Amino acid sequence: MLVVAGSLAGCAGLTNQQQRAVTGTGLGAAGGAVLGAIGGNAGLGALAGAGAGLAGGLIFDNVKQNEDTAYRRGYRAGRTR
Repeated sequence: MLVVAGSLAGCAGLTNQQQRAVTGTGLGAAGGAVLGAIGGNAGLGALAGAGAGLAGGLIFDNVKQNEDTAYRRGYRAGRTR
């Protein structure tokens, strides 16, 4: 529990983009390691999973930024009427 608490506290100063990238990388590495272990090479699986998770985290962040921008535009348009 101490390790988990320390990990979460370490993310407090990160931007949303950095948090999503770190989360995606960690989850991808964990999933890749499991699949790689099944296939016989956990290290290679973790490396591939980390890369895919990083890309997924950054794509997810881009989607969320676009949603926020669209919301703010709509909000401003509604207030000016």
